[in-house]
Amino acid sequence: MSAHPGILAHGAMLLFSAVVAGSFSLGHIIANDITPAALTALRFMLAAVVMAIWTWRTCGISRRDLESAWRYLLLGGLMGAYFVLMFEGLKTAPAVSTSAVFTLTPALSAIFGYLLLSQRINGWVALALSIGGAGAVWVIFQADLGALLAFEIGRGEAIFFFGCVAHAVYTPLVRKLNRGQSPIVFTFGTIAGALVVLLVYGARDLWVTDYSTLPPMVWVTLAYLAVFASALSFFLVQYSTLHLPSAKVMAYTYLTPSWVILWEAALGNGFPALVVLAGVFATILALTLLLRDETTSQT
Repeated sequence: MSAHPGILAHGAMLLFSAVVAGSFSLGHIIANDITPAALTALRFMLAAVVMAIWTWRTCGISRRDLESAWRYLLLGGLMGAYFVLMFEGLKTAPAVSTSAVFTLTPALSAIFGYLLLSQRINGWVALALSIGGAGAVWVIFQADLGALLAFEIGRGEAIFFFGCVAHAVYTPLVRKLNRGQSPIVFTFGTIAGALVVLLVYGARDLWVTDYSTLPPMVWVTLAYLAVFASALSFFLVQYSTLHLPSAKVMAYTYLTPSWVILWEAALGNGFPALVVLAGVFATILALTLLLRDETTSQT
């Protein structure tokens, strides 16, 4: 007996949160070795190759899949913007702090889910989103009440916030713009659309980059970003969005800071202060509350 699509969607997003966390830690290491535009364009080149092979070997592409190609350019442009702004933010912001900004995405997705799909949230979900948002803010400001009251947010965190807005719009748009395409085909179309946009936007950076002097870690990170944080994560979100409400899909981003902390420890960067961890625990509580509620919206 096969698993229910909803259960599989939850499992997909659990894997998504772990995979995405690696991009924060690895991205922070190489953020100043290559420009965000060049890095993002290169990752989508590799991701497009991976997805092209995957699509060809599984379901192929029909003429109907190619109709209204502007959908892929729009979705790809949003994801391209998210990743460029992410690596721009990682130049100055710590990985844990940046991943905390990412956990604001569920609340933003709930807003855009309502505007674009009329997906409503109940009081229970609103409470969970509030707790998660509060936990994220606590981590972003490094548990410094003075900085919080003065709203002294770092430049990197502020830049990445706008990338998260692009990601939050992307999530409900996947469901709105999908016209029966399989998650694999739609993922390939989105990655191809992102590549087109980034080849135009990052043309100069791609041209002037001295690839022979790039540290080996850049190539390791690039491979990880292309295969896991692009091709695989896009597929996981595409699949989950077709079976779960937007806010619930992005609720799994609440686990990202916890995964990043483990990534940072594994990379030898230690653990954040206990007082900062209180915010991380709040984001985990928010995820628990969201998953407990299964009547948020139509699936």
